[in-house]
Amino acid sequence: MQKSVFLGALTVAGLAAGASAAATLDDVKARGTLNCGVTTGLAGFAAPDANGEWEGFDVAVCRAVAAAVLGDPTAVEFVPTTGKTRFTALASGEIDMLARNTTWTFTRDVDLKFEFAGINYYDGQGFIVPRALGVSSAMELDGATVCIQTGTTTELNLADFFRKNNMNYEPVPIETNAEALQQYNAGACDAYTTDASGLAASRATFENPGDHVILPEIISKEPLGPLVRHGDNQWGEIVRWTLNALIAAEEYGVTSANIEELSNGTDSPEINRMLGTEGNLGEMFGLDADWAKRAIMAEGNYGGIFAKNIGENTPIGLARGLNAQWTEGGLLYAPPFR
Repeated sequence: MQKSVFLGALTVAGLAAGASAAATLDDVKARGTLNCGVTTGLAGFAAPDANGEWEGFDVAVCRAVAAAVLGDPTAVEFVPTTGKTRFTALASGEIDMLARNTTWTFTRDVDLKFEFAGINYYDGQGFIVPRALGVSSAMELDGATVCIQTGTTTELNLADFFRKNNMNYEPVPIETNAEALQQYNAGACDAYTTDASGLAASRATFENPGDHVILPEIISKEPLGPLVRHGDNQWGEIVRWTLNALIAAEEYGVTSANIEELSNGTDSPEINRMLGTEGNLGEMFGLDADWAKRAIMAEGNYGGIFAKNIGENTPIGLARGLNAQWTEGGLLYAPPFR
C-alpha cells in the first residue's frame, strides 16, 4: 500500500513536471523567435561579425532549428552565456536551447536534468603555450600557471591530469574565453587550457598566431552538442532531428544548391522521407513536411557548415578528423530517417 502511494505520488509529480515543460514549441511559435544560448564569443563557433550579426558553427545549428520550426533562419535571439550562466539560462526558460561548445556528461544529463540532442563536434581538451616558453609537451607543465574557465569540464579535467601525473599547477580562474585570452596574452598564465577546437579558434585571432603552440596531448573526451531541458520530448526530438538532418544531408549529397531539385523526388527513399516527399515524418512531431528542407537550406549541410566556419581553408584551420562522416573513417553518423 505504501509503495503504491509513493509510486502514485512520483507519477503525479512527473506528469506535472512534463506538462509544465512541454510547451516549448508552442512558446517559440507564439513568440516568433527562437531564444538560443551561445558562447560570449568564440571565433568560428559563435561570435558577432562587424555588423553585429551572429555567425559560426554553433550559430548554424540555432538557425537550422529556427528555419525548421518558424520558416525563418534569422528568427533567432542569440543569448550569450558563460560556463557558469549557461545552465541557469536553460533551466529557467530564458533560452529554448543551448548551442555553446557544451560537453555531454553523466551529471549534466542526469543530475542537472538536461537532454543532449546529439553531438555536432567530437573534441578533446588541450593546452596552448607561448612558443618562447620552450615547452613541447603538457608533461613539461609541472609548476605552471594555467588559465581555466570556471564552471566547465576543463576545470575538472585539468585537476585530474595534473594529479594523475604527480604534477602541480596554479589555476588562474576566469569566466569567459575573452577574459582568458586577455590574461594569457598579458602573461598572467603560462598556459591556457580548453577544448582543442577552442584553442585553434582563439589562436587564429592572435596578432602573431605562430608565436603560440598547441601542445600535442589531448587529455579528455569532449563530445559537444546542443541541449534542451528534460521533460519536453517533442522539443528535444525537433532539435535532435534537425541536427541529424544536417548530418544526413552531407552523407546523401544533399546541399543548399541542389535541394530544390531533390525535393521534387529522388530514387532514394531515405532522402525522400527526410525532405518530406514521402511519408509524414514532420507531422509526427508537430511540423510540416518541409521542416528538414528548410533546416538544410538555412546554412547548408553539416559539411558545408564545417568548411565555411572552422574548416582547413578558414583561419581556424580544423581538419575533419573524428568529425568526418562514418563512411570516411570518422564518427559522424545520423540515425535513419524512417
